[in-house]
Amino acid sequence: MNNSFSTYFALVAFCVILFSGCIKNDLPYPKIQQNITSICAEGEARAALIDSASMNVTIYLDETTDIEAVRFSSFSITPGAAADPDLLEGEYDLLHPIVVNVSRYQTYQWLVRAEQNIERYFTIEGQIGETAIDAVGRRVIVNVPESADLSKLYVTSVKLGPAGITTLSPDITVGEYDFSRPVRVEVECHGRSEEWTIYVERTELVVSTEAFDAWSCVGWAYGSCPSDMRGGFQYRRADSDIWTDVPESMVTQTQGAFSCYIPHLEPLTEYVVRAVAGSDIGNEIHATTDATADITDGSFDQWWLKNGKIWCPWNEDGIQYWDTGNTGAATLGQSNVMPTDHTATGSGQAAELNTRFVGIGSIGKLAAGSIYTGTFVKVDGTNGILDFGQPYNLRPTKLKGYYQYKTAPINYVSTELADLRDRPDSCHIYVALTDWTAPFEIRTNPKNRNLFNKDADYVIGYGELVYGGTMDGYQPFEIEIKYKSTSKMPSYLQITAAASKYGDYFTGGAGAVLYVDEFSFDFDY
Repeated sequence: MNNSFSTYFALVAFCVILFSGCIKNDLPYPKIQQNITSICAEGEARAALIDSASMNVTIYLDETTDIEAVRFSSFSITPGAAADPDLLEGEYDLLHPIVVNVSRYQTYQWLVRAEQNIERYFTIEGQIGETAIDAVGRRVIVNVPESADLSKLYVTSVKLGPAGITTLSPDITVGEYDFSRPVRVEVECHGRSEEWTIYVERTELVVSTEAFDAWSCVGWAYGSCPSDMRGGFQYRRADSDIWTDVPESMVTQTQGAFSCYIPHLEPLTEYVVRAVAGSDIGNEIHATTDATADITDGSFDQWWLKNGKIWCPWNEDGIQYWDTGNTGAATLGQSNVMPTDHTATGSGQAAELNTRFVGIGSIGKLAAGSIYTGTFVKVDGTNGILDFGQPYNLRPTKLKGYYQYKTAPINYVSTELADLRDRPDSCHIYVALTDWTAPFEIRTNPKNRNLFNKDADYVIGYGELVYGGTMDGYQPFEIEIKYKSTSKMPSYLQITAAASKYGDYFTGGAGAVLYVDEFSFDFDY
């Protein structure tokens, strides 16, 4: 009987092997994006920006680094993937972007590019306005008064390449030179030479009003005049004939370029501004100030309970403006952001943000309480995908409100932030005005992490508050918003408050609590 069973088993095994050769495996490979997770170049000016949503990396190089021969000191990708090329090997010309293929099952093309800001200047005594330096066309353009003798102009400063490693031929330094004709200069560094041309032009215009950027209650004016004169500004309402002088203390001047801010303007009002220098008066520029607007639900009074355990910071039948990570926290526990009667004013409600471990036993992870303008999209395993930002096109000067914080020792850390263990946790409140064209996707999963970066090019204005102590009660706060440009109009507003500054990395102290209430904007200085 045993021999019969053995014979039968052998026949079955043979059939399985025979027919398995005819079976086609149609199961697709999993589609999991493979990422560049960290990167560092030698000679960086600041940390690189990794955008896994668009699969772009931006390297910020110091001005003395050779952009055509960049070496990388660290480079890591999703575990199990392969990179072509491996950036740890050799040198790379980042004058133009390079493609890095990161592959596992499928290939994902990443674009690595570099930005390098080289400070350049060229000034002439008595020039009008600021020197125009065209790095692409390799031109320097300086305006001087109509009466200037172009054959005897005094150069007061010059720098046309990286500091300490650039030579000029002819060697133009501080001193007198003939600019009656364009002057060609060979600018050499890193063993390469570029030909620049210096143009000096006469102009009849003595003082010019260059621009007037009108915000809601503040205006920013820009002008030019001879560098040996002191520039200033005057302004008036368009329906008035009375000019007001801008105090000299509010005017900043560098050579022949000067600017100022004009506070205490009225919203939705037309104003006229002109530059002045001595007895000379520049052209007039008209502009209308913007409106002002409150922050939607900035009092945090509107809440409802979804599915019996997810607190949502808006009315059930209302319009959502704020959101939290409660949907993610509730998959392993309860909401860690909720309404509270403990308010700054003694009435209404506020938001209570808790950092706590959610899960069962050792299974779970740290959930840092946070509230933000935007929407929680979905849960990604034990991670979250969020849409940051709400449409907004005004330029406030300050975010104001009330907060109270209780810190806790950091007892949960990610690998990259392990050195923070046992330090006091810190709360984080920040505001950003951006030029996004759509909500910004946040992903906390370390495999394809994509987080907000305050230094990114999409940020127009930013301000933040970080505090790592314990408070007895609410305290008021004011966060000044610093703008990169006074002319650029934002398209999105991002406000975030978090009980743990590094909660996006699942790093923080269980037991830290942040209360926030009565958020509002100031539009004046």
